[in-house]
Amino acid sequence: MSAPLRTHQAARRRTATVPASPVATRSLFTVGVIGAGRVGATLGAALAAAGHRVVAASGMSGASQARLALLLPAVSRRSAASVALAATDLLLIAVPDDALAGVIADLAADGALRPGQVVAHTSGAHGLAVLAPAAAAGARPLALHPAMTFTGTPDDLDRLPGISYGVTAPAELRPLAARLVADLGGVPEWIGEADRGLYHAALAHGANHLVTLVNEAADRLRDAGVGQPEKVLAPLLRAALENALRLGDDALTGPVSRGDAGTVARHLTRLADTAPESVAPYLALARRTADRAVAAGRLRPADAAQLLDVLYRDHTEVAA
Repeated sequence: MSAPLRTHQAARRRTATVPASPVATRSLFTVGVIGAGRVGATLGAALAAAGHRVVAASGMSGASQARLALLLPAVSRRSAASVALAATDLLLIAVPDDALAGVIADLAADGALRPGQVVAHTSGAHGLAVLAPAAAAGARPLALHPAMTFTGTPDDLDRLPGISYGVTAPAELRPLAARLVADLGGVPEWIGEADRGLYHAALAHGANHLVTLVNEAADRLRDAGVGQPEKVLAPLLRAALENALRLGDDALTGPVSRGDAGTVARHLTRLADTAPESVAPYLALARRTADRAVAAGRLRPADAAQLLDVLYRDHTEVAA
């Protein structure tokens, strides 16, 4: 069974539980996608698989054009304003965070938005405030952020069922937002307008920084002579992630949680010799780990004294 079909079937099962409203009971939306990046192209394909009519999409770069050809091959390629005019029910805007306000302002100034049209963006960092020009034009604002990392390939469709979406919506638009999330095979997580920044910081801290951390560990293993660090790291990191999600701070192991000041000091000395750029991030994470270990009762304050001395002494000369 294809990934889009599985997504569509999951969406059909979930849609039945969504509260009914005059809009939410419609069988189809006419959808336009502005921004054929990894997120926009994938969500457009998922909405099409759920039965919605994706009629137009925009994307100027060669990579965007390639994604559209792969994920939305039958959809018309148009300018952003033309996409907005074609999307009679739902306009999905999936552009970078810092570009979002300008795109929405331009669409409103061009008269491309209309009363009653749902204008949804996929930014985790923004809520409804950035959509003020659309609301002033009579459109209905919606923030709809998928808590997932994307590659811009059909494999992404396999990852959508069951993921969470950070949703910020006016009260009257919540049934429609819940229906859209269900059609995408997901689960809504309702985020307050004032909490969007914290929500997005948490996801970036957990996912984006995890990629950096894993690659840092892989690089240091290569420095230690390990030819295939991914084989060493894969089982260890999978177990650590699963334990952390299941047990919280009780999953913590290692020298910091044991108060092994000598081991940590040797780590820092060796890093300073081999990869001084790794000293500062190691210290930042070790300090935060020590704080959490003490707070969780995993490390007694008396046992942490020597460790904290190592972690908080001046390491600038060592790492220089």
